[in-house]
Amino acid sequence: MSRIQAAFEKLKVQQRKALIPFVTAGDPNPQVTVPLMHGLVEAGADVIELGVPFSDPMADGPTIQRASERALKHNVSLRDVLGMVAEFRKQNATTPVVLMGYGNPIEAMGWETFAKRCAEVGVDGVLTVDFPPEESHEAFAHLEAHGLDPIFLLAPTTSDERIAEVAKLARGYVYYVSLKGVTGAGHLDLGAIAEKLPHLRKYISLPIGVGFGIRDAQTALAVARLCDGVVVGSRIVQEVENSNEQDVVANVGKLVKELRVAIDQA
Repeated sequence: MSRIQAAFEKLKVQQRKALIPFVTAGDPNPQVTVPLMHGLVEAGADVIELGVPFSDPMADGPTIQRASERALKHNVSLRDVLGMVAEFRKQNATTPVVLMGYGNPIEAMGWETFAKRCAEVGVDGVLTVDFPPEESHEAFAHLEAHGLDPIFLLAPTTSDERIAEVAKLARGYVYYVSLKGVTGAGHLDLGAIAEKLPHLRKYISLPIGVGFGIRDAQTALAVARLCDGVVVGSRIVQEVENSNEQDVVANVGKLVKELRVAIDQA
C-alpha cells in the first residue's frame, strides 16, 4: 500500500478529511524548504504537495509564479527538489509527498531516471500539470514501475471521456480544480462543487481533493464537507511571501493549524 493510500485509509477510519498544503520548493530560499515541510506536518498536514519551480508556470496565478521566481533566483532545480525530499525523509518516513510541476524539467532529466530517483528519495506521487492523460501513458508507466502514484487534475470543464480516462490512470487521489482559471483566482462556488462531485464519483473510486480558491478556515470547512481532501496553495504561498524569513515556518504553521481545526469540524 502506498503512503498516500495509507494516509487516506487512516483518515477514513478516523472520519476525518485530508489537509493537503502546497509550497514551492526553494521559496523563499532552499534552506527553508525542509523545515517548512516539517512545520506543515506538525501543524496538521496529511499530504504535502511540493512545487517544482518552473520558469513558465502557466496554470499558476501571480502568487505562485512569484514563488517560482524566488526559488529560481537561487537556481533551485529538479535535482535540488529531490534532494530536499531525501532530507525530509531522514526525519519523516510516513507523510506522503507529491511533486507538483510541469513536464519540461522531467523530460530534461528523463522519465525513467526521474521515476527511479523519486522512489529512492521517498516521493510518493507526481502531478504534472501540462501532461493530459491521453498523452501520458508511456511517461506514467515509468512512475508505476517504481511504485509512484500519478495524480491528475480535473476541472469544471473536463469532459466525461477524460474523467473516465483519468479514472483508469490515476492512483492515490484525484485533484479537482474548483475554478476555471489559474491558482488563486476568483471565488469559490460551493453549489457548483456540490453538484459536480457526485458526478465525478460515478467514475472515480479514489479520494477526491478539491483546491483553487480556498483562502480561509471557513471556506476550508465548507469544502471539506463535500470531498475527501482540501488542497490549499496560493494562500499558504502568500503567507511565505509576506513573512520575514525567520518567521516563515511559524507563520505558515499558524495558518495551517487554523485550517486543520476548521477541516476537523467536517
